[in-house]
Order: sequence, then structure tokens, then C-alpha cells
Amino acid sequence: MDSSGAGIGLYPLHRSKTIHLVRHAQGFHNVAGEKDHDAYLSYDYLDATLTPLGWEQVDNLRKHVRETGLFKKIELVITSPLRRTMQTAAGAFGGGEYVNGIDVPPLMVENAGNSGRPAISSLNCPPFLANEFCREQMGVHPCDKRSSISEQKSLFPAIDFSLVETDEDTLWREDVRETKEDVAARGLKFMNWLLTRKEKEIVVVSHSSFLFNTLNQFGNDCHPLVKSEFSTHFANCELRTVVILDRGMIAPGSDPF
Repeated sequence: MDSSGAGIGLYPLHRSKTIHLVRHAQGFHNVAGEKDHDAYLSYDYLDATLTPLGWEQVDNLRKHVRETGLFKKIELVITSPLRRTMQTAAGAFGGGEYVNGIDVPPLMVENAGNSGRPAISSLNCPPFLANEFCREQMGVHPCDKRSSISEQKSLFPAIDFSLVETDEDTLWREDVRETKEDVAARGLKFMNWLLTRKEKEIVVVSHSSFLFNTLNQFGNDCHPLVKSEFSTHFANCELRTVVILDRGMIAPGSDPF
């Protein structure tokens, strides 16, 4: 019998976190871009929002996380500060329908992004935190340029934007697209930052290129079938759960940002 432990990892539980990764639901830019890739260059899709089908996907995910009991385990929801991710996060992991007169700001206001959706309560749900480090590959495509934080706060009052340093989007450039290597490096910084958080079960709502390039850095020491389980592109509103381990003493008193 092979007693070498090859193919097995054994780590202290307290050095691990469970991360539920979600790609945003279908956006209007997705529909247009699938028909004509040049549509990604159009300012018609600036900080793109969700389609009606995208909202159906959100409703299905919301139902799933509650029926499986996952919702009760979540301690924090981290979202990219773009509208399609915040709509997805609020719709899937927020509270119930907001009731006027309650002295608590809504997670999402009524008709945010011309969605036609009712306001979403920030009660009876985890806290929400926006982080620029998990936003989509930046530059050239207007759909990946965020609106000002002042505008975002007016639509998503209960999301914490304190980690976003500038009101206007100073990271997106019209003439330069962020390289995949830079996205991957940003993703690794983000994963290291997650290890510094006190929460043990976290949702991250992000984007296709960010998730793919981040996860593709991991699993090279695994069987190809194992690596393929997390290093393929996400479908719209797909949820995948991974466990991250602090093998390098990242968490105690460190801040990779």
C-alpha cells in the first residue's frame, strides 16, 4: 500500500476559508457581444446592467442558496463595484423586499439600473463590501468602466464602498486593456487579502475574465480533472465553492494591499 500521501493535502482547518465564487448574471453587454464582439467597444453598455434573463438567473440562485442552507452560513458578501455584479449580489444574497418607513437603508433601491425590480432590504442578510480588486479586466471596453461611487451609493445605499479610493474610475483606460497577466496578479493579491479577513465563509461576486485568470493560477499540482473543475470559464450566475488555505502565514497582521 502507498503510504506516501501523494495526491492528498492535509492542513489545519483554522487556516482555511470557504469562498463561494459567483460570476454576475447575464448583462446587456453579454448579449450584444455574443452577436458582435465590437459591441464591447460601445458606450451604450457603459457599466452594463442585467437583462431580464439575468434577473431570472439571479432569482434562481437566490432560491438555490436558501433551499440548500448555504445562505445561513455566509458571513460576508464581497462584490465588484460594477452595477451588474452589485445587482447580482443584492438580488441573490440580499434580504427580502424593502418596506418603506424602516430606519435602515435598502441594499438596492427600486428600479436600480432601470431594472424594473423592487427595492431590496439590507435586513436579515450578511454585510456587503465592494472591492475594486475583484472587478473585471479593465480598459478599452466601456462595459467594464464603473460609474462614480456617488452614483453607485445612490443605487446601492447599504453596500460598504469604503475600500474604493476614488469617486471616479481612475483605473479604467480608454486606450489600454489590462493584460491577462496583470489580472492574474491582481487576483492573487485579492485572494491573499481574503485570507486576512476574519470571516470564514465568504461570497465573492465578480466577472468572467477575473475569475478565470485568478483561478487558473491554482491547481497545477493536481490531477488535470481536478484543476479543470475550477480553472474553466464561469457561466453567467454560476456559483462554485472553493477552499483557500493559508500555508504561508499570510493572515496574521499582514495586508497585501
